[in-house]
Amino acid sequence: MTQWIVAEKGLQNIVVDQTALSLVEGQQGILIYRGYHIDEMAKCSFEEVCHLFLCGSLPSSAELDRFDSALKSERIVDSRVLEYIAAAAKADVPMAILRTAVSMLSAKMNLADASNAEALRKNAIALIAKTTTLAAAIARAKKGQPAVQPDPALSHAANFLYMSRGERVDEVVAKTLDTALVLHIDHGFNASTFTARATASTLTDMVSAVLAGIGSLKGPLHGGANTAVMNMLLEIGEPDNVDSFLEKALAEKRKIPGFGHRVYKTLDPRAKHLKQMSEAWGKRVGEVKWFTMSQRLEELMLEKKKLNANVDFYSASTYYAMGIPPDMYTVIFAIARMAGWSAHIMEQLGNNRLIRPEAEYTGPKDLKWVPIEER
Repeated sequence: MTQWIVAEKGLQNIVVDQTALSLVEGQQGILIYRGYHIDEMAKCSFEEVCHLFLCGSLPSSAELDRFDSALKSERIVDSRVLEYIAAAAKADVPMAILRTAVSMLSAKMNLADASNAEALRKNAIALIAKTTTLAAAIARAKKGQPAVQPDPALSHAANFLYMSRGERVDEVVAKTLDTALVLHIDHGFNASTFTARATASTLTDMVSAVLAGIGSLKGPLHGGANTAVMNMLLEIGEPDNVDSFLEKALAEKRKIPGFGHRVYKTLDPRAKHLKQMSEAWGKRVGEVKWFTMSQRLEELMLEKKKLNANVDFYSASTYYAMGIPPDMYTVIFAIARMAGWSAHIMEQLGNNRLIRPEAEYTGPKDLKWVPIEER
């Protein structure tokens, strides 16, 4: 007789497979990308860290040039996809538009067989590059503006901002987004990554697998949390309102977005970088109140609930100060996570076994069928 192992709800504390891509040490508050601490990774460009994930090492200058050229060569998307984005922007939310637009990419992509690692890497590069173009087109379409073609002279982050705004941005602006993308690339077997890996384990194509990840990231308990944080800050309005707001919210048993983590039992190591960026950007634009409010909320939540801020919390005020609308925050998360999903899909397919857990049945067993005329 088969002996089942009954996991905790939500697979809490269950190891389901191995990975060499990222390590999350929840008790110590440590995040490792392929052997490198996240503090070191924050010094790198998004392109460098993508190379690390997809190719297994940080690139030399020559390798980075080749990888960057490969990304830039894949930025253009079919005009019909851009037409869909323009039409859908009036009625749908950005993450739903992105989900459909990424699906449409498969019509023009040479999707790799699961056994062809090099072709899979090319698919990954194309998806990373094109997702950024799609995201920028969504940002433009939501404002009623036409899509802007990519600029081959710009970095990944700078190009997204250029395509979103229609003009080049200062280096410090691009560097802020570049670092934010690095911080969001990967995070162990989080919900969207596990979903993408489970989908890939069926030997479907990479586009189908990343679409599963996008659908998972869209949820407010995962990638949608930073939008919820900014909406909360806008609801609070002013720093003087923070204490009374939180007292009332906790009394009503409201969930406070941006706090606590399924894995981390201490400060999220990514949050400290975003906190610094939030403060710097508040000062840069002459409106520090969003950072001030966030800092006070952080203090109170640690004091009252013993909960630390997570990666979503300070990314909200950082992006807002940069002029990025809240409904685009999860789309930016997807831009970064596309690299992580792609690398995990490649890793899954490199040593694949169909992910097919069991379920504990809790329904009835002995019901008797009754003809429809007698029911």
